[in-house]
Amino acid sequence: MKTLFSLEGKVALVTGASRGLGQGMAVGLAEAGATVIGAGMSDMTGTRQQIESVGGTFHELKVDLSQPGAAVKLVADALAITDRIDILLNNAGIIRRADAENFSDEDWLEVINVNQNAVFQLCREAGKHMIEKGSGKIINIASMLSYQGGLRVPAYTASKHAVAGLTKSFANEWAGKGVNVNAIAPGYFETDNTAQLRGNADRNAYITSRIPQGRWGKPEDLKGAVIFLASDASSYVNGHILAVDGGWLSS
Repeated sequence: MKTLFSLEGKVALVTGASRGLGQGMAVGLAEAGATVIGAGMSDMTGTRQQIESVGGTFHELKVDLSQPGAAVKLVADALAITDRIDILLNNAGIIRRADAENFSDEDWLEVINVNQNAVFQLCREAGKHMIEKGSGKIINIASMLSYQGGLRVPAYTASKHAVAGLTKSFANEWAGKGVNVNAIAPGYFETDNTAQLRGNADRNAYITSRIPQGRWGKPEDLKGAVIFLASDASSYVNGHILAVDGGWLSS
């Protein structure tokens, strides 16, 4: 059973690895034995320290996924470091909040470029490599707003619906080529993206009341799910959106 969940000898490319959910999952992958290539715009010292403290190996790549060509270059740069990508974790994402009637084109395009277009491009580029070697695991980060509409976040909602659709589309094409493509849909977690919600006492109380487990998630709550989907334990799982939400969708 330990072998089934082991990531020893594997290389994982993790976007948005500097903090929050990305950091928590990157550390989890390292704890399971993977070499981690962390990609992002922010300082990743904290992620590096946590991974190295458990005996893991961490490489860092700076990237702004909102820029044209950045996703394609990122995969090439990652392969230049390790010659292989066994696991792609598409975690990087942004959110912009405004009433729908006032939501700007600029905010719409910025969110779609990072949350949707870059995910497509990273899947495509890493997928080429994985198909060539006959194996690979792609894990996209969806959301509760892959199922629901949300409030004041039309671009984020559209992009996360797209992530779910892309996950299923790639899985249909690549399942027979040794590449598993799945997604994790986190519920309400304590991250920078939810700081505004948690700072609103009424919204915070309402959301917490709707979570059967009675609390917001923490980044470490995603470790088990990401290790499962990255390992041989999920070899017959394809096109699945795994909700890690404290029971939110069932409430």
